[in-house]
Amino acid sequence: MTALKTSGTPNFRYFPVLSHLKYEHFVAGISGGVVSTLMLHPLDLIKTRFAVSDGHSRVGPQYKNLQSAVKEIVNTEGMKGLYRGVTPNVVGSGGAWGCYFLFYTTIKTWIQEGDSKKPLGPSTHMSAAAEAGVLTLLLTNPLWVIKTRLCLQYIDEKNLPETLRYNGLVDAAKKIYKTEGWRGFYRGFVPGIFGVSHGAIQFMVYEELKNWYNNYLNVPIDTKLSTWEYIFFAAVSKLIAAATTYPYQVVRARLQDHHHNYRGSVHCIESIWRFEGWRGFYKGLSANLARVTPATVITFVVYENVSHYLQDRKATNEERTLPILLKEVEEN
Repeated sequence: MTALKTSGTPNFRYFPVLSHLKYEHFVAGISGGVVSTLMLHPLDLIKTRFAVSDGHSRVGPQYKNLQSAVKEIVNTEGMKGLYRGVTPNVVGSGGAWGCYFLFYTTIKTWIQEGDSKKPLGPSTHMSAAAEAGVLTLLLTNPLWVIKTRLCLQYIDEKNLPETLRYNGLVDAAKKIYKTEGWRGFYRGFVPGIFGVSHGAIQFMVYEELKNWYNNYLNVPIDTKLSTWEYIFFAAVSKLIAAATTYPYQVVRARLQDHHHNYRGSVHCIESIWRFEGWRGFYKGLSANLARVTPATVITFVVYENVSHYLQDRKATNEERTLPILLKEVEEN
């Protein structure tokens, strides 16, 4: 009897890794990214403004701490000032998390040869996460440049050239391309590559914590956990990754800021060290931790629940259609 093919998956002869693509991970990743971004964008905006405040050029407002930043932004720009750049941030975060989870799970499942219960070591998890990070960065860096520029639009910049005043996502994209070309969309890409280590560390710690816990419970490593367990593992993994890789985010934000004119990553790093010392590489860290920790928790919890729901529903539908397909085969 001819083998029965129920899933409709195409035959990826030359790129077998693509046979492990599952839309459920993409949809679940987008869901987590969008929900967390909408809830926590103001903290992301403040973190970005702290990161580009170099203390000597006096461009833009100088905030003392998180509380003073919120007060000054609301007083000078209104509540909507806290949501500058939210559109590209939602699109970027949703797309980035969707792509990241899609690429990561595809690469990981390929390495596991389709067996989700097969454990992988820390180095393999880091390698898969790093590859997923590079692919995601290539697709989303233009959105992060636009988001950074919009977050750094200050209301009192009357002397800024019209080419550097952006009225939204589309307007910013047009002006960046017109004045800087395609290279403008990839400012900060080099430190972004180094920042791939952030996601690699985060996913490695997250996966290892889940595997360790499931082994402790003596259940398969792909067993669905409780929401509180996902919250704990996501928070720990994010704190470790953020503490070890934050400086690259400062360098990246400075390079993407249209108020500064660094010649490249090395010049930016030298300038920060010269004028601000090692503390300059950690500007905005408190705001960043206040944002990324709950953001990651929300993203991972939404992702895990949505992906398990979609995969369970798909499995249920296949179980229902299998008898029908078998009957049709027997009749033919």
